[in-house]
Amino acid sequence: MSATFGKLNQDTLVLSNGLNILQAPNETGKSTWCAFLLSMLYGINSRERDRAGFIADKNRYAPWSGAAMSGRLDCRAGNEELTLFRETKRQTAPMGDFKAVYAGTGDEYLSITGQNCGETLLGVSREVYERSAFIRQAGLAISQDAGLEKRIAALITTGEEDTSYSEAADTLKKQLNRRRHNKTGQIPALELELSEARRQLDTLAGAESQLAEARRKISDLTQREADLSSLLTLHDRWDAARKRRVLADAESAAAEAEQTAANLRRQAEESRLPENEMIARLRGAIVNLETVRKSVDRAMAEKDAAMKASVKAETAVSESPFAGKSVEEAKKEAATVPSVRTPLTPARVILAILAILCFVLSVFALVWKGSRGFSIQGTAAGILFALGASSSSILWKLCLRGTAKARNAVLLKRFGTADTAEITALAGTYAALFQARDATQNAVVKATATYDALYASLTSNEQGILLEVRRFAPAAFDIPAADGALRECAVRRRELSAAQAAAEAARLRYETMSRQFPAEDFSADDLPAPPKQSREALNAALLSVKAELSAAQSAADRLSGQIAALGGRTALEAEIEQFSGQIEALEGEYQSIALAMETLDGANTELQNRFSPELGRRTAQIFSALTGGVYTGVVLDRSFHLSAEPAGDAVWRDAQLLSAGAGDQLYLAARLAICELVLPAEEAPPLVLDDALANFDDLRCETALRLLKEEGKKRQILLFTCHSREAAFFADDPEIAVQRLTNGPSGV
Repeated sequence: MSATFGKLNQDTLVLSNGLNILQAPNETGKSTWCAFLLSMLYGINSRERDRAGFIADKNRYAPWSGAAMSGRLDCRAGNEELTLFRETKRQTAPMGDFKAVYAGTGDEYLSITGQNCGETLLGVSREVYERSAFIRQAGLAISQDAGLEKRIAALITTGEEDTSYSEAADTLKKQLNRRRHNKTGQIPALELELSEARRQLDTLAGAESQLAEARRKISDLTQREADLSSLLTLHDRWDAARKRRVLADAESAAAEAEQTAANLRRQAEESRLPENEMIARLRGAIVNLETVRKSVDRAMAEKDAAMKASVKAETAVSESPFAGKSVEEAKKEAATVPSVRTPLTPARVILAILAILCFVLSVFALVWKGSRGFSIQGTAAGILFALGASSSSILWKLCLRGTAKARNAVLLKRFGTADTAEITALAGTYAALFQARDATQNAVVKATATYDALYASLTSNEQGILLEVRRFAPAAFDIPAADGALRECAVRRRELSAAQAAAEAARLRYETMSRQFPAEDFSADDLPAPPKQSREALNAALLSVKAELSAAQSAADRLSGQIAALGGRTALEAEIEQFSGQIEALEGEYQSIALAMETLDGANTELQNRFSPELGRRTAQIFSALTGGVYTGVVLDRSFHLSAEPAGDAVWRDAQLLSAGAGDQLYLAARLAICELVLPAEEAPPLVLDDALANFDDLRCETALRLLKEEGKKRQILLFTCHSREAAFFADDPEIAVQRLTNGPSGV
């Protein structure tokens, strides 16, 4: 067989007749092969869904490769060799497309379909096969199933597989529960309906009584409402007469207010009273005059300050040594050295005469040399010349010194200092003072012009305001008088506006009242005495009565609707009689079904007593062989619950009290016994064991293997194991097929 199933991706597995040992480590696909074999025979339930702790086979074994789930199985049916194919053409129906063909010809084998394949080939349903010959390590225990019960019943009764105690008991119990199960079922439902009908009948009687009382109360409240309304009407007539008097007073007040407004309006026209806009404009202009006046004062102050600064700057320029000169002339004068004459003193005259005399004598001495000795006369001439030169040098120096002293005296007298650097600095200071003087003079001109302009504006505005004010206030010759006249005009305008507003309000009040009051002119003298109760008390009482009347009417309507919904007394009494009869009939059926269940339970007990001993004896024989005679007896109850009897001990051991290995051996013995007693003897279905011997010790494992080898002579056996001891045990036995699966890890 080959499979694309779970982790298997077109993997193949070739099997032999008899016992097949299939050894593989954990997570290499042993359980996947077992599930694949079961799916090839019986298909996959596509309607099965995942739930908590459980994954449906269609999802659990979806191919890891992403390919569609498919498989092939070569088998024998009687004398025919067949090949079975299952493929997935629709994702919602995995392996739903089935085909069986003859192995030699490929012709389709029509007797087998995807629905009957497993039962046709193996002779039993999927449920029976899974509870007998298909053994998983986690599924060794035997669970009760209707199919298995039918199979067992057929063996020990008529041979027909259409009778199951569980199905019959379930059917009877469903019928019994349908009639009564605790507080549910047809009988409790009818009892509730009967109780509800009786309650409705009682409710109907109470509603009819309440409706009569509600109608009586409505009649009383209606009369009370009419009485209160008549008293309120009397109050209305009294209020109307009183309001007519108030209306007359309002009319008089309106006429008086209109007359007052007319008088004030006439006086305003006669006195040529200006409008509010003109008053506001002129008063605003007077306020602006004050602002202009302040600007004039500031301009005057700025003009005085500029003139003072100009005088100060002019004084500073006049006090300068360069006063009266321009800046260029001052700078030129500071840079020019004054020319002075050197004064003649006696010393300077004597030195001049001495120098001249020495020069003359030296010349005479040289001339005299021609008649005298040269050496003496030349020396005398040289001395005289040197003396004359010295006198000239001294005279020159004295003249220079005298000239400098005279020049310094002139500078000191002119500038107060003889230092040329200081004189140059004085010229720079003069230039700055000269510019400052010009600037202050310009400022005086500008401030004077500003002051003149503002003063002219102030004067012009004052004259304009006074001209306008004298039109309605001839006595206003100055601004304070004009402002007083404007204030008085504003007061008169406010009085006129208030009078007009009061007249309009009075007229509106009168017109509103005249529209609201009734046309009838009632007089209090024409009416009877007013009610003793106040209008407020009557209104409160009327509201209360209306609320009670509305509530009583609602109650009457509700009761009428309730009575109509109940359907009337006759209909309710008929329903009560009908429900009582149905309950009586169902009670009889309930008793009959209960008796049938007791009879069926007794028959099933008898059937179990006939079947269980045989199955228990065969299970005990196999279990005793597996355990080496440690246990000699086995009993099964009706739910296939096992207990074992140790050799030499009369106390039965429940299967759950045994060790894990002994428990697995007990359930394996029971499975093998069921296979012998329940499954077809001819064409015996194959036995599949998935790690069923994992908890066996070595000795009991060898015993089990010998037993399986003998069983393999009657049927094909597939023993999947994760241990190597099974393969080692049959290593030299040619009758046993041993395969080692080495695929990679698998999650299944």
